[in-house]
Amino acid sequence: MALKILQAGIEPLGQFDGLDADVTTVKGGEVVCFTYVSIVGTDKHASDVNDGYVSSTTLSRPAVTKSLSSGARPLFLVDDGTVGYGTLFGVVVGGASGQVSFGPSSTIPSGSILGPHTALGSGKLTLWDKPGLYAVTLDAVDTTAATGLVPTNTTLAGGSPLYATTAGLLTPNAGAAFEAIIVARFLEFSGTGSLVTTPVDLVNARNSPTGNVSSVVQKPFTQAVIHFAGSYGG
Repeated sequence: MALKILQAGIEPLGQFDGLDADVTTVKGGEVVCFTYVSIVGTDKHASDVNDGYVSSTTLSRPAVTKSLSSGARPLFLVDDGTVGYGTLFGVVVGGASGQVSFGPSSTIPSGSILGPHTALGSGKLTLWDKPGLYAVTLDAVDTTAATGLVPTNTTLAGGSPLYATTAGLLTPNAGAAFEAIIVARFLEFSGTGSLVTTPVDLVNARNSPTGNVSSVVQKPFTQAVIHFAGSYGG
């Protein structure tokens, strides 16, 4: 759903075109790299992208993809998507007594989308290559229950190395990685960090209303906090 920048002072890259096959399916927080396509090919792009190319014979230019293969460098965290990027790209809750929730998806009624994908204006994707603290929402990582970047993974520990799958998803499972390169370190799972919505554990016991302290409910998590190693891993 979203990549969140947790520290100031790191600047993104915003000039690179997203590969047509990937650009509208990015959620935010995936690991991406460059692929190369012909400037006279069918991949759609803004005209300024043709300002440079690899050679006078191949006439190929970089495009951003989340399909990773061995040797892919440099690596980036991608920061675009549809929900989790402010009110314009939020989700509408309505219907009788708020029972209907919808946002940008192929299953919602026509005209109900609040805003386009954040890459729609130019086809470009925002890339982050600097080491630092980031948070990635849990729908944009490897969600495999026993081995993925999820709270149900009992083998996951703080400081665990994180890799990337061939689909660009962060994972602690080296066996699922596109290559044995550490792209980040896992720090913790967390909620949004906002107190505005008044988390339930601030107003009553997590096991309320039973009063049975042996059945404490786990605090809900929405994101994984990571330290990104940088564009060449760590």
